[in-house]
Amino acid sequence: MTSADTLSSPTKAADRPARTARHGNVPAALKRFPYGLALAWIVIALVLAWIVVPGLFTAYDPLQGLPGGQLKAPSMAHLLGTDSLGRDLFARIVYGAIHSLSGAISAVGVGLVAGTAIGLVAGSVRGRTDEVLMRLVDVLLSIPTLLLSLSIIILLGFGTFNAAIAVGATAIAGFARLMRSEVVRVRSSEFVEAAFGSGSSFAKVLWRHILPNSLTSVIAYTAVQFGWAILQISTLGFLGYGAPPPTPEWGLLIAEGRNYLATAWWLAAAPGLVVVAVVLSANRISQSLGRSTR
Repeated sequence: MTSADTLSSPTKAADRPARTARHGNVPAALKRFPYGLALAWIVIALVLAWIVVPGLFTAYDPLQGLPGGQLKAPSMAHLLGTDSLGRDLFARIVYGAIHSLSGAISAVGVGLVAGTAIGLVAGSVRGRTDEVLMRLVDVLLSIPTLLLSLSIIILLGFGTFNAAIAVGATAIAGFARLMRSEVVRVRSSEFVEAAFGSGSSFAKVLWRHILPNSLTSVIAYTAVQFGWAILQISTLGFLGYGAPPPTPEWGLLIAEGRNYLATAWWLAAAPGLVVVAVVLSANRISQSLGRSTR
């Protein structure tokens, strides 16, 4: 070995562990990569793309049937087959995303805004106001959600928007209880007491300290409620209380396909699998958000 090799060998020996450590972290990082979470985001992104640019995914009209094309099996021409009127099922699922998801988003919005407001007031004011508001929340929780939704729809009328309001009303209680518990926890924190001690007004402390620090768990809960709202909207559509035909709403598609399970099973199976995939994806994202806020 030459003197040059002798001098360079310690450097190479020192560099080798560093290179090994750098490259050795790659498999570990890949093992820690949440493939399920990535798949969930892909599913949600795909469904959102259906809402924004549905014509990019299918060239068929979801409301126009093809003469002589009734109950065709899935093929290259029709990826998910056709229904009893010759309408492309994949096109109806794609265009139906805006009806199902917009209803779910509206429902979650109603529950989030109303429930957060009730929980914020109850947890921050406390006293008799807290007792009255929480007793009202308990009354809402004592009524089965489907029964309460149907009662509200009967009062408001059928349709996707009214169904969203009905589902949102059933979600208020869950948001209110969670928000109140978070507000009570944050309200007793030292930094909030310090803010009150520094002379800040109640409204200022509530807006700048209590509310932002109480929303972390509520945001994670919102993702869970989104999946739950999709199920509720689809259930109401399946029962005939949602969007009227021929609107391609997912629950209505399942209801229309149940009469052909023996001859054209894909009519009910395809939209049902889409609903399951979106709900599971929303729940997986919610789990990730819940861990990140802890």
